[in-house]
Amino acid sequence: MDEIDPLDARILLALDDEPDATILTLSRRLGIARNTAHARLRRLADRGVLGATSRRIDPAALGLKLTAFISLEARQADAPATESALVQIPEVVEVHSTTGDADYLLKVVARDTSDLRRITADILAIDGVERSGTVISLDEVMGPRVSALLERVAAG
Repeated sequence: MDEIDPLDARILLALDDEPDATILTLSRRLGIARNTAHARLRRLADRGVLGATSRRIDPAALGLKLTAFISLEARQADAPATESALVQIPEVVEVHSTTGDADYLLKVVARDTSDLRRITADILAIDGVERSGTVISLDEVMGPRVSALLERVAAG
């Protein structure tokens, strides 16, 4: 994937401020041609730079107010099947393959601790998963952000 340039970063920051902005609004706000804004957005979308809109939804709005991080140890030979099974659990919202003591780090959302226990049992039932460790988030001090990085790129 090619790196984004300062104009791409400015476009993405403008969309961050106003996600429903039209191409015309973006072009006027940024002082660029409408065709340039349209072509840049299309190129960003085609390159996979723009994530799914569903990533902006707060799981708490779905009744899933508890966030936990689960570290997993798994058999390496079963990695593809383990990963496929993890993706099938809706409450598993992120899966990262990691170095160190754990093979995977999962971000999981749940209604409450009883629901988390059910989800953890589902995860432990996956063939290849050998051990887990769970940490419950007390409060999200800072959620995922990229805006500070975009601002740096936009500044050139």
